Amino acid sequence: MFDVGFSELLMVGLVALLVLGPEKLPKAARLAGFWVGKARTVLATAKAEIKQELHAEEMRQLIQQQSIAGELQKVVQDTQSALDDINFNAQAATEINQDDDKPSTAG
Repeated sequence: MFDVGFSELLMVGLVALLVLGPEKLPKAARLAGFWVGKARTVLATAKAEIKQELHAEEMRQLIQQQSIAGELQKVVQDTQSALDDINFNAQAATEINQDDDKPSTAG
């Protein structure tokens, strides 16, 4: 994130020593470390929550897609069933017509 090298840290330490003095510097360093740790914790928690929300959204989308696929499968099955019924009725009608067209041998 920040490109801070040893020389930059040494400069900040020297300025802090001159401004705060040797008595207050350890307390200020502890306080700064505490707040940096808090900030890292808050950022890690926020990242985890965002990741969890993204995962939940992906799962919702997947469930929705599976639901749509299930509905499409039902429509396909219903259509196939209707086509089978139509085909059966057409065959039955064809057989009836063929039986009517045969000349009767009785007589």
